[in-house]
Amino acid sequence: MMILPLFPLQSVFFPGETVPLHIFEDRYKQLINDCRKEAMTFGIPVFINNTLVYGTEVQLVEVVTTYENGEMDVVGVARQVFKVLSFENRMKGKLYAGGDVEFLDSENDADDALRKEVLEGVEKLYDLMHVPFTKTSPKQFNSYSLAHKMGLSFEQEYELLQIPNETDRLLYIKKHLETTALVLSEVNRTKNTIEMNGHFKNFDPLDFEDFKV
Repeated sequence: MMILPLFPLQSVFFPGETVPLHIFEDRYKQLINDCRKEAMTFGIPVFINNTLVYGTEVQLVEVVTTYENGEMDVVGVARQVFKVLSFENRMKGKLYAGGDVEFLDSENDADDALRKEVLEGVEKLYDLMHVPFTKTSPKQFNSYSLAHKMGLSFEQEYELLQIPNETDRLLYIKKHLETTALVLSEVNRTKNTIEMNGHFKNFDPLDFEDFKV
């Protein structure tokens, strides 16, 4: 458990992900300046259903641009997932929020066979959507790699964030991919049927010789 400055957003960031932010509120200008001076990290808890429960620790990497009015474009990198244990709207002597957080233990327990299976599912999804897919080695692939690029809803991304081990995360993604691929296949079939409407069709002949009612 530790006290972490908090920057609530209605966004999900996964460990290892680049976090680009435009900073314009005074409280977060102060937060970024404190991160630069003290080399501290901050947390982005996910604001969802009017709650703040889970989020991701972020380490500031670079202040890309500082504008005349003090606004900033910054880049960070997401690190560990945490659960919020307490929240105060202003940390003592600060403009920004903070609170006690507990980091989730993440287990990287998935085998290559499951990684390969899920990766193939992602490739199939892209193929159904006619979107180019860059092939990736299963050894370099993990549940967070393409989490924002496989059609998960905001709520589903939040659910994925809370799963502590890699095997269960990949199984969650696999189930989503199977469901989505099935829906897309039906949509494509329906689209083809609609496009065929009004066209002459060549039906296979049926043999009724031995047919009885």
